[in-house]
Amino acid sequence: MPAGHLDLGRQGEDAAAELLAGKGLRILERNLRLGRLELDLVCEDGDTLVFVEVKTRAEGSLATPADGLTQQKRSRLLRAAQAYLAKHDLWHRPCRLDLVAVLFRAGALQYIEHTPNAFQADTPGSWQPW
Repeated sequence: MPAGHLDLGRQGEDAAAELLAGKGLRILERNLRLGRLELDLVCEDGDTLVFVEVKTRAEGSLATPADGLTQQKRSRLLRAAQAYLAKHDLWHRPCRLDLVAVLFRAGALQYIEHTPNAFQADTPGSWQPW
């Protein structure tokens, strides 16, 4: 039986994937491991590759889902996106980094919010080579 936080995270990723698919994004990968790096969801939105971080919290959490997106986490996500682009030779594709924040109360989905380009603007320097 998975630990409670792992089960909650999986439920959040399921809800995020459903939300994004409903917005017309195509899910390419889920829970992708690239060495020690991880991408929660990799999607396509038209010709744009979208790397999605899903942050899930339960009722009673002292932090919001978005609070989990620290500078250190952003840096790891950028490295994971770069690794994905390098592995698949997709540097020519436009990309963005999104956040989906999910909150569960009493085991039920209470709130979900998709933020496109959630942390590109506050990341110094270009993470793509063009």
